[in-house]
Amino acid sequence: MLYNLAIWLFDIVVHIMAPFSPKLRKMIRGHWVVYDLIRQQKEKDARYIWFHAASLGEFEQGRPLMEKIRQQHPSYRIILTFFSPSGYEVRKNYKGADIVCYLPFDKPRNVYKFLDLVHPCMAFFIKYEFWQNYLNELHRRRIPTYSVSSIFRKDQIFFKWYGASYRKTLKNFDLLFVQNEASKRFLAKIGVTKTVVVGDTRFDRVKEISEVAKDLPLVEKFKGNALTVVAGSSWQPDEDLFIDYFNTHPELKLIIAPHKIDELHLVEIIKKIKRPYVRYTKATEAKVQEADCLIVDCFRLLSSIYGYGSVAYVGGGFGTGIHNILEAAVYGIPVVFGPKHHKFMEAKELIENKGAFVVNDKKEVEQLFDELLYNPTYLSAVGYNAGAYVNNRLGATDKVLKYINF
Repeated sequence: MLYNLAIWLFDIVVHIMAPFSPKLRKMIRGHWVVYDLIRQQKEKDARYIWFHAASLGEFEQGRPLMEKIRQQHPSYRIILTFFSPSGYEVRKNYKGADIVCYLPFDKPRNVYKFLDLVHPCMAFFIKYEFWQNYLNELHRRRIPTYSVSSIFRKDQIFFKWYGASYRKTLKNFDLLFVQNEASKRFLAKIGVTKTVVVGDTRFDRVKEISEVAKDLPLVEKFKGNALTVVAGSSWQPDEDLFIDYFNTHPELKLIIAPHKIDELHLVEIIKKIKRPYVRYTKATEAKVQEADCLIVDCFRLLSSIYGYGSVAYVGGGFGTGIHNILEAAVYGIPVVFGPKHHKFMEAKELIENKGAFVVNDKKEVEQLFDELLYNPTYLSAVGYNAGAYVNNRLGATDKVLKYINF
């Protein structure tokens, strides 16, 4: 079978490349201890619900569902698996799950061993996770299996002439909780009818995050009463656009939370800034009041910092794709991003709802920021549209739970 050959080859490549990649070394070490970790931590006779997330983004989508189940059905235990080191390393101590580990590669022997050890009573795969051997065996064992917040497009392999085996895999799910009607229609055309449109659980998650946002006195002191652009998860091409605008508008303040906070990148940012700045880790009340630019050189503050912005610029749109725009939109502020956004349904919809804008170059940034920042009525209206877009799509988690038999 070509799929099994591909998994086998992937396993070999990972082992070959591991000596040259810290991330892959962590993955390999994590795979070595998976089964022992499960044996040590698994409670005898407990009923386990299995959640699988590829990485951090999918984890955040599944988190509202995990936490609701834990709250409403405390007799169950939860095992959470990750594929990516970037997900596992950040959330390996997550208290909302009883066991957190890597998912062994999707080879038949691993599948049997993992399922024999865990013996889950049900399984949830978040968004794009469609591991054939795991899904086939879960179906064979009659373990209820669900896909959550999945979304389908006509260019995916399931809808190609050569995608028959992948189409068959989708039929192993007891239900696919999809994000939109288009996904349901695409699936119906290939004979997959066990679908329910519930929306995206990420909306529930970003709302939860905003409701427990951190108070950041230094950020509040920095902002004062000034118009403030918060640039989150930015990369160099993004920074070239908004820093130029900031440098020539002395009444504007700027908060930059770059995607990479290594020293080399921070130095590159600082070289471009022509106005007083301060790094967050070196900030004091006195220093932030003297600065016009605040550089956030630490992690896990961005989702709270968006709440202090007048406008949000979300990075990634000149690379592989934009980062999380919902984290900003939930605060009811306009959202701006680059052109690589077409794979993100929320970006398309937020633009259609007049809560977000795409920029392609410095000229467009200047024109848009002039229109937004110096027209309070327009700024408020666009911000309202962004917040309403999020609020009108809450509730996917509760919709999923209505279909689950505990």
